[in-house]
Amino acid sequence: MERTFQLILGYDGTAYAGWQVQLNQRTIQGELERAVEELVGVRVPIVGSGRTDAGVHALAQSASLDLNRWRDDAASLGRALNTKLPVDISVLRSEEVPFGFHALRDATGKRYRYQIQIGGVRDPFEYRYLWHVHGALNVESMCDAASYLLGTHDFACFQATGSERKTTVRTIRDLALTKGEGRGGQGRLTIEVEADGFLYNMVRNIVGSLVEVGRGNYSPEWMLKLVEGRDRNQAGPTAPPQGLFLIRVDYPPSPKSLQSTII
Repeated sequence: MERTFQLILGYDGTAYAGWQVQLNQRTIQGELERAVEELVGVRVPIVGSGRTDAGVHALAQSASLDLNRWRDDAASLGRALNTKLPVDISVLRSEEVPFGFHALRDATGKRYRYQIQIGGVRDPFEYRYLWHVHGALNVESMCDAASYLLGTHDFACFQATGSERKTTVRTIRDLALTKGEGRGGQGRLTIEVEADGFLYNMVRNIVGSLVEVGRGNYSPEWMLKLVEGRDRNQAGPTAPPQGLFLIRVDYPPSPKSLQSTII
């Protein structure tokens, strides 16, 4: 009998060419499908809630797969996969869900976190997980700029080429900037974005534009002009991938389905 399983995954994306299987490249999806094949003897497609880019990390990626060769419980599947996976990929939780559950199609929203180090000396233990921005940032101006992005808008100005969608309209439910202190006392800025969906490189392009405001190159009102103009060439640079984490994937309430949440 075919059974559907949902996996909640954590991974360090540093060594991988992103989520999606690619020829002659190590990817998260490729490693998972290889691990499942070692367990059940056949290649089984695994669907992720979305594609994370090369170098991007996940605290709670959601994936689904259909299996008819697994006779044990879902928790045992997760434990067995962890014995086959590289040390930088882990199945944090696994559960059997209603047949037909689809990690991508059924998702209703996601939340990402982006980490920035403001000034100071590069931390040799954390440089894989943040963007080291030299010089000061005006976080208050960045917060003002972020407020223009809340709600439903056409975010074509933040979509990178290479993965066009039928519509570039999305709803940003929350965009929070939190200033703190890093391990060595240097400034730390965390940006979290939650939306009903994201365009290709949308979060990294938003972050890059917010940093331009923080550096004083543009006023906060520039963000509104970008959205209205719908021109990617007018927006800020794409922030580097290593500061980005997928931290939550949302699904409609179900007594037998997992929400993908921070572990």
